[in-house]
Amino acid sequence: MLTTLQTTYTDTRAADLAWALGRDRLPALAVLHLELESAKVELRLLGASHQVLLDEGEVHCSETVACMPGSSTPLPLGVAKRVGDWEYEFAARVETLSRGSFAGRAQELLALVADHPNGLAGTFPGSPHAFTAMLAQRHEGQVRWRTWHAYPQESQLVATRTRVGVRMTAAL
Repeated sequence: MLTTLQTTYTDTRAADLAWALGRDRLPALAVLHLELESAKVELRLLGASHQVLLDEGEVHCSETVACMPGSSTPLPLGVAKRVGDWEYEFAARVETLSRGSFAGRAQELLALVADHPNGLAGTFPGSPHAFTAMLAQRHEGQVRWRTWHAYPQESQLVATRTRVGVRMTAAL
């Protein structure tokens, strides 16, 4: 699903993004409710930010990547935590691209997410390449999502990848 977000573009620097696990539901500009087998997932666009809420059985997980005043947790390269009996893994990277490469990559990502039944993307008025996009799936008993936050004025793209699922044990 692709939507134009009715707001000004305020989170304008990739370096201002912070990560948080366990925050309460924040006001959203667009929401996509998904049922991925027994998991209920909410993809939430918060301007140039995102929040994902996951409920499955006894597991409740809330991930927020946003410009959060007062937050002392910058966007980490990687996180691994336990959430109940489940494992939570998060990874992020910031790419700086040439202007031409940035525009092409932005169009590619928006097309991918807009046409996907488990995808949500929001563009901002004034720039077709200013967007936040999210895509969720269920794979091998795990819920996974990817997000992209585009900052055209810096030609930067922030990509995140998250996996939540039962801890896998190695076969002996």
